[in-house]
Amino acid sequence: MSENFEPVTVLFGKNVFNDVVMRERLPKNVYKEFKKTITEGRFLDTSLANVVANAMKDWAIEKGATHFCHWFQPMTGLTAEKHDSFISPTTEGTTIMEFSGKELTQGEPDASSFPSGGLRATFEARGYTAWDCTSPAFIKETGKTVTLYIPCAFFSYNAEALDKKTPLLRSMDALNKQAIRVLKALGNNTSNSVGATLGPEQEYFLIDRRFFEKRLDLMLTGRTLFGAPTPRGQEMSDHYFGALHERIASFMHEVNVELWKLGVSAKTQHNEVAPNQYELAPVFSTVNVATDHNQLVMETLQKVALRHNFVCLLHEKPFTGVNGSGKHNNWSMVTDDGINLLDPGSTPHDNMVFLVMLCAVIRAVDKYAKLLRASVATAGNDHRLGAHEAPPAIVSVFLGDQLTDILEQLAAGGAKESKAGGHLKLGVSVLPPLPKDSTDRNRTSPFAFTGNKFEFRMVGSSQSTAGPMFVLNTIVADVLKEIADELEKSSNVKTSAQKILNKIAKEHSRVIYNGDNYTAEWAKEAEKRGLPNIKSTVESLETIMDDENVKLFVNHKVLSKAELNARTEILLDAYSMTINIEAKTTLNIAQRQILPVAIEYSGKLAKAAERIGNAGSNPDTQKKILDKTCELISELNNGIDELKKAAAAAIGIDDTAKRAENCRDIVVPAMSRVRKAADSLEMIVDARMWPLPTYAEMLFVK
Repeated sequence: MSENFEPVTVLFGKNVFNDVVMRERLPKNVYKEFKKTITEGRFLDTSLANVVANAMKDWAIEKGATHFCHWFQPMTGLTAEKHDSFISPTTEGTTIMEFSGKELTQGEPDASSFPSGGLRATFEARGYTAWDCTSPAFIKETGKTVTLYIPCAFFSYNAEALDKKTPLLRSMDALNKQAIRVLKALGNNTSNSVGATLGPEQEYFLIDRRFFEKRLDLMLTGRTLFGAPTPRGQEMSDHYFGALHERIASFMHEVNVELWKLGVSAKTQHNEVAPNQYELAPVFSTVNVATDHNQLVMETLQKVALRHNFVCLLHEKPFTGVNGSGKHNNWSMVTDDGINLLDPGSTPHDNMVFLVMLCAVIRAVDKYAKLLRASVATAGNDHRLGAHEAPPAIVSVFLGDQLTDILEQLAAGGAKESKAGGHLKLGVSVLPPLPKDSTDRNRTSPFAFTGNKFEFRMVGSSQSTAGPMFVLNTIVADVLKEIADELEKSSNVKTSAQKILNKIAKEHSRVIYNGDNYTAEWAKEAEKRGLPNIKSTVESLETIMDDENVKLFVNHKVLSKAELNARTEILLDAYSMTINIEAKTTLNIAQRQILPVAIEYSGKLAKAAERIGNAGSNPDTQKKILDKTCELISELNNGIDELKKAAAAAIGIDDTAKRAENCRDIVVPAMSRVRKAADSLEMIVDARMWPLPTYAEMLFVK
């Protein structure tokens, strides 16, 4: 055991200004008042904020902090931070350490250089950050710097959301408001609030740092733009849940320690399906805190990887031909007194609250399937969704045998029984019978019920969870509002509830699918059912401004029409910029690395053929290889010329949507043709000359 070993119970949350720390450091009356402010959503009084800020500053300084920063999540999908020191110079030429309530609760970073979708002009620089006091402040150690981080929302001079957190917080309010209405109508008078919870599983790749530094495509785009298939991939299924390599285990241990200190409940870790692919999963927490924590998870994975001479790849599809990475979002709704509204209990058929909540989610997913699809639409996710490894772009719901049977009973008039799970008899004397779950799991489903929560599996590994989650919160809130409106005006709530369940079960059974979502047969069946199959990011993002979506977000005060339009512009522009960077990187590597090596190799072949012929032997083999090499060189060069023209034309298009469409329809296929020729050359050119680390090296060297 290490001399510096600390038990996890001591490590956990040691760098977090959490409830335990606040109870210790705040006067009792201040602590109680501050907790009321959080739970009741009150305005944070200045005098109260000053006391909290002073206690927070003293705690942070004791831990070595010299600076504080407002930590926020702009529309880049990453986090941003502006650091200020605690120092305050005195007239005597010395300094004192100060931190006011105003500095805690509000900051003013420059808003002009962040994506705004037209909400801010370049000359309109003012933007504000506001403390999200429901997400605890924490200490982060970066090299020798120790800083107090304050989780914040980010908004404009006119109070428009410029970030991903603000609409998430608004959606939580919307969900709480409508869920409480439904609960009270159904007779629950003890719960005061409902919160969305989230447990996001994070998939990622690790590759040796020396390979990464030789791959311009990985450095600039996060994925390999070139690479012939490796002779061995994941077909042996030997990596999944395999024994952890010692170097990997050491990395994972350090990641866990870093996260535990930050209060992130990292719990599960294992090898994933593809070689050098892994997963980390936390215990669930409130959705905004879980989103903050997931940003810390991604940052910590990348930071710690470098210490172990790895590079952590979070792109959805860094390697063609093996599984990509997703972020499975386990979502549920829980009351302030601990009731999980998606827990079916032992007899779900007569659990009215559960059935209403379940049917509300089903209707929301079916009614707003296009919007849910758009919430996960990115250039990176286009490579993953629909591949034989991840959910397709068709949004459907997996319920399993028990709940599907109950839904069918509801459609027929009313649920009267629940299928039991029984026991598993393993036929081995030393293994006792084990309780059998009442339903199986479905890893191919994009939206699967998994015991007491839904698992939204379409989210990309590099995405912030905020976008998909504020969409899910809002669409469920919308259906709960419909249900509450019906129940509140009813003279017989039970009868009205049964009618609502019957109607939803009949109208939305089309979205329930328990089979293999990977098959071509399901795509055909989904089309017959009228389910949308939106395969590209551009096509998906163009549905965001549909009238029903604008009405949804405006009615629930999550986003105004202007804010929603700005997000659409930002996301479409991000797609075009991503493809443009990939195209320029493809050209750089193809022209400056691959083409010169291929030409050099063809020259060597020509000289070899000439020498062999002069020696009186038959050079047919050398000539055959030379002919094929020259043919591929010509294909590569033609592809380069084509890609140059396509990329230049796309950049010149002013209209955001049309530029994105052009990138999808012309630039991406042109990139593929360059890659096809280059990857074919990789299989011919002398391995000692090939300029790029191969897939075999990157995927199998640890």
